[in-house]
Formats: sequence, C-alpha cells, structure tokens
Amino acid sequence: MKRLNSFLLGAVCLLASCGNGTSSIMSEMSPVDYVNPYMGNISHLLVPTFPTIHLPNSMLRVYPERSDYTADKIKGLPLIVTNHRERSAFNLTPYQGDRDGMKPVIAYTYDHERITPYSYSVYLDEPGIEVSYAPSHQSAVYQLEMSPDFPSYLIFNSREGAVKVNDNAVSGYQQLVNNTRVYIYLETSQKPLETMVLKDGKADVAQKEMSGKDACVALYYGDKGGTLNVRYGVSFISEEQARKNLEREISGYDVAAVAAAGREIWNRTLGKIEVKAFNDDEKGLFYTSLYRCYERPVCLSEDGKYFSAFDGTVHEDAGVPFYTDDWIWDTYRATHPLRVLTEPVLETNIIRSYIRMAEQMDSLWMPTFPEITGDSRRMNSNHAVATVADACVKGLTDFDIEKAYLACKQGIENKTLAPWSGKPAGWLDSFYKEHGYIPALAPGEVETVPEVHPFEKRQPIAVTLGTAYDEWCLSQIAGYLNKEEQKDYYLKRALNYRNVFNPETRFFHPKDKSGKFIEPFDYRYSGGMGAREYYGENNGWVYRWDVPHNVADLISLMGGRDSFNQELDRMFNEPLGRSKFEFYAQLPDHTGNVGQFSMANEPSLHIPYLYNYSGQPWKTQKRIRTLLHEWFRNDLMGIPGDEDGGGMSAFVVFSMMGFYPVTPGTPTYNIGSPMMEYVKMDLGNGKFFEIEAKNCSMENKYIQSATLNGKEWNMPWFSHSDIANGGKLVLVMGSRANKTWGAGVDNVPPSANTK
Repeated sequence: MKRLNSFLLGAVCLLASCGNGTSSIMSEMSPVDYVNPYMGNISHLLVPTFPTIHLPNSMLRVYPERSDYTADKIKGLPLIVTNHRERSAFNLTPYQGDRDGMKPVIAYTYDHERITPYSYSVYLDEPGIEVSYAPSHQSAVYQLEMSPDFPSYLIFNSREGAVKVNDNAVSGYQQLVNNTRVYIYLETSQKPLETMVLKDGKADVAQKEMSGKDACVALYYGDKGGTLNVRYGVSFISEEQARKNLEREISGYDVAAVAAAGREIWNRTLGKIEVKAFNDDEKGLFYTSLYRCYERPVCLSEDGKYFSAFDGTVHEDAGVPFYTDDWIWDTYRATHPLRVLTEPVLETNIIRSYIRMAEQMDSLWMPTFPEITGDSRRMNSNHAVATVADACVKGLTDFDIEKAYLACKQGIENKTLAPWSGKPAGWLDSFYKEHGYIPALAPGEVETVPEVHPFEKRQPIAVTLGTAYDEWCLSQIAGYLNKEEQKDYYLKRALNYRNVFNPETRFFHPKDKSGKFIEPFDYRYSGGMGAREYYGENNGWVYRWDVPHNVADLISLMGGRDSFNQELDRMFNEPLGRSKFEFYAQLPDHTGNVGQFSMANEPSLHIPYLYNYSGQPWKTQKRIRTLLHEWFRNDLMGIPGDEDGGGMSAFVVFSMMGFYPVTPGTPTYNIGSPMMEYVKMDLGNGKFFEIEAKNCSMENKYIQSATLNGKEWNMPWFSHSDIANGGKLVLVMGSRANKTWGAGVDNVPPSANTK
C-alpha cells in the first residue's frame, strides 16, 4: 500500500516491540495514536477529506499536494495551505539530476507515505529521497535524505508573488485573493555552493530574486547527495515576522523533537475526552472525528499582532488571539457547541474574533463565511447569531454581547438575505420584512433582483426557514440583554416558517410573490441543480424538518405526534424516484441516502433526533446507531459526503458519546444511543461530565433506564445546567427497545416559546 493507515502502522510497530500481547499494546496507545488522517480521503461523490498535518487550530496546515488520493504522484512538498481545500501556497521540491531538468514544481511518484496529525514522512521513489516533516504552530522543519549518487538541489516556488535567496536563506510571499499575502522565511542547515533563479526553464546564477507567476529560486548543494535540513516560518504580516515566528518556535533542525512536541499537544487536546469503545476501529472513528474539529478556525495572531483581510490591516490583538477560516453554515450546528463544553476559552475568543471582523468591515455585519482572505459570504442565512446565542445561554459571556447583538441584527436586517451575497438589502429583503417569506420565481418568471447569485439562486425555502431560526436566536440574545420589546418582535418573526407551510402536503412549499404555491411540484426534484431555485443543496424532504427552534410547533402543523412520526418514518423509506445517476446529477450534495434522508450534508444532522420530541425516543436510538454504522467508518471511504472541516465530524463526536445539541441557542441536549461504554469529558476547572453506558454493545443500543447525577431520569434530554458544574449520566442499555422510556408527553425536549 502506498499510504499506511497511521493507526494500523502504530499498532504494527507496537506489536513488533511488545511481548505482552494486546493489553500491553493498548496500554501504550494514546488518543492521537487512534487518529487516521486518511479516513474519508476517497469521496463518495464530492470533496473528500484531506490528511492534514497541523497542530490544533494553528496557522500552519499542510497535506500532500495531489489531484486525488488515488493519484500516482505528489507535486513537490507542501509548505502552507491557506484554505482547507486548496493547494500549498508555496512549494518545495528536492531535486537530483542535471540542472537543465529543474522546474518550479516537480511531481514524483512515491511510496511508504505515513501521516499523523503531527508528522509526515514519504519516500520519493524515482529520485530515491526520504522525506521527514513536523510542524509547529507557525513554523516547521523538513529532513531530506538525498540519494548519494546525484547532484542535489532545493527548488523553492511561489505561484504568484516574489522570492529571493541570500546564501542559505529564502524569503518571499505569495499573493492570495483580496489583497492578502502569505509570507515565508526559510533556511537550511547547510550552505549551498550556488544559488540561482529559474526563469523560462533556465537557471541563472547571476540573479537572486524573482517576482510574478511561478517565481522560483534554487539552491545547489554539490554533486553528491546527503542529508539536507530545512526549517521555515510563515506569516500573514511580513517576511521578517515569518522569521521571528520560526525563531520563536524552532531553534534547530530536529524533526523528531518537533514531532514529539506536536504529539504531546495533540494528546493533551484530544485527551480532554476520554472514551472506552467497543473496539479500536470505533475509537479510531471517534478520535479522528475529534481531530477534524480542530482543523478550523485557525489562529492568526503573531507576537501580539494579526493581519485581517476584513480591512487589509495589521492590528494589535491586545492579548486576545484572532481566529478565522470558519465555515459557520456548517459548524454552528455541532462544532461550536462542542467547543462550548471542551474549549470555552477558545470558543469565546472565536466569537470575539467575529465581532472584530464585523467592526473591521464597513457595515458592522457579522461574518457568515470568514476565511483567511476575508468573508466569502457563502451559503445562506446568518448563523453566526446562533453561536452567540448558544454561548450566552450556556454561560459563555466574556465578550461584548451588546456589540455582538448589534452586528448580528444588522447582518440579518441590513445585508441582503440572498445566498452567497454581501450586498446591502434590496427588494427581496423588503418583501421578506413585509410578507414573512422569500418569494420564489413563478414558472416562466425571469430573475431581475441584482443581489441574487446566477448559480445559487434565491433558495427561498432554505432562506425563509434559516432566517426564522436566526431571528429566534436574535430574540434569545435580546432577552439576555433585557431588550424585551425586541425579544418579542423577533420571537414573532421566528414563526415565519409557517408562511411557507403547505397544510395539504405538510411540506414547506415555495410561494411566488403573489402568495401562490408553485405548482406542479415534486419535493424530490423540483428546483433545478441542487434544488437551489427553492431549497439549497438538499431537496424538500430534508428542509421539511428545518425548524430546530420549534419542533413542537412543527409537530402540530403536521397533525400531531402520530402523523409526525409517520412522515418521519416515511422520509427514511421514500425511494429516490429515479436512478441514482439522475438523482445525484441534480443533487450531488444529497448523498448518504436512507430513503430521502441525506447523511452527507449538515441540514440533516438533527433529523434522527426528532423522534425524541414525538414520543418515540427508541427510534432516535435506533436511527443514530444505524446511521453511524452505515455511513461512518475508519477507512478511506468512511465519510458519506463533504466533511466541511469539522461540520460533520462534530455530529459523529456527539452522537458516539450519546447526546447532541439539536438546537444551538437553547441550553439543552438530546439523548441518543452512545457507541461508547464510558465517556469522561473535561469541562475545565476540575469539572467533568461522565457518561456510563452499562451493557453497551453493538446489539445493545436501546436505553432501558437512566439516572442523571444519581437521580432517576426518564427524559430523552437534559439541560446544560445539569452538567455545567460536572455530572454523570448513567444509561442501562439493552437489545430490545423500551418504548416507554422518555416517551411521555411531559418528557419531550423544550421548544421555543413563540406562541
């Protein structure tokens, strides 16, 4: 195998070195040893996961640059990835051979690749070069064992920028979008015999710097190979700051030492949740998912300063680190609530960063998709408000809540609600404020609203439902701030989902501007590519359940508990209606199907937990276990869709532990079915939340009885206050459903008090 599963390799090494059997092996395994960065590297359809090497939430992230996991070649060696889906901003290529054969980036076949969160090694088999690598937060080190028989070079490339070489040091920048630059300072332990630039395929030893496309320098180390040591720092401020970052973090060229430090950091981080699993694969799935929750956002603070693409300026951070690269549409659902529990200081600083972004932009609008290069305003709705509301109701309030409220409010009201747009509010928004829904285009009607993206369309149901939830979140923050009039105003607007509910079909159904439902209509296929003319990436079956703040009212709209349960069951059994080829050609994000349910996209994550609200918690327990077993595995295809840098992984972490935050903005958690016999979560300040699942096994997935903090517990949910100061949930599991546990009308999780 070209790439080795890091966990399996670690286990094999331990087997070779230990003579006391499995118990000895297990005693030496630590959380990071279970992480498999290759999990999900082959996608079912869309974007795969990437085997990222980085420290938690750190600026410097890399992964091998190849077109796909199955590609036969890697393109040089990576130096920094500035977005979790992009190629390396710079490139380092070790080269041996004639000078005429040098190119800015050289692709090599490879073998024996091994990746852990804190290290990377690979054998470039064509030139015979052994590569070892380890990162720190803003710097890293390479060791290159060159073949002894050929001349040795290092080629350093900036795809669009400038580079210069001065003896054994290389520095430069690469231009990103939105006036953002990433800088680098690199040095080698050996002095090169010659330095040069590569220009038009020719080496020029008279020149030492270049700029423009594929700006490239090379360092020559002699006719015989040997060990070449490289260390470097990166920065978004300057080349000099990149050098300072290197000098602050790495003093030598010892890859093993840097890797050991990184390993310790990862174990300390992942060890905040201690688990006892059924088997090693389940433990690998859990800790790999937890590792992915730390890929984003990243800290950009460098010696008390940070560059912000939100205003193109370097700022003092005043002791509060600045974080960006957070795809909020994906992460507000579970990744942020997970941090509230395990990383409250980090979560607080992320929200503080949001507020800074809003201040640095012209309009004081909360970001929706903050990246290193600024807010790309992708997807729909304004869900940063959910992270603020969730923090407030769970006691994380060490930030300017008044300003956060204002920025959330203005982002919802003054920025257009049209998806993928940062333009000011226009006609579409005025219509929404007056009528309480986003109008769909009538059949044959031509789009004339300038704020609407030509590909992303209006997504009227997705935006109406998402904004109703956002305004409910706004009401919660207003209530915290004792703004009673505004609280009541937004509570009423939180009911706007009712305006697009079709009582005959019991689906959320698009209306045109005259108030007529669009007809004829197919909730599976209407809406064009990605159903964007009416929904967004998923079809009407998924958005049928997108009222997380008021599930009780949704149950009422659908005709009561029995009808709700029948329709929920129906979703998991409704056929595609066409061939898979036709279905996925139109709805490529809607993979991971169980009937019309899609396990592969974030709008579906809460749906299996909705049985808790309708008197059938045992079905939530069954669904969660079944979905985790069917779609998440510790292997190359172990993720059903786009993982979104923590967005989907946090669902796995929560669900495997046995609970889930269905409604960010409420201080409550739904109980599912744990896949762990024991969980101990470090809440900080000496407080722990424990979950003990007695008799838990693959077969024993149903809750028979429960206690919470020593008291009998007969509800399929608990509050944040039950565990905030430490607590213990004990679940007695069995192989057959106890259909009465948690099923009472008075036992359901709370919904919004919207009247």
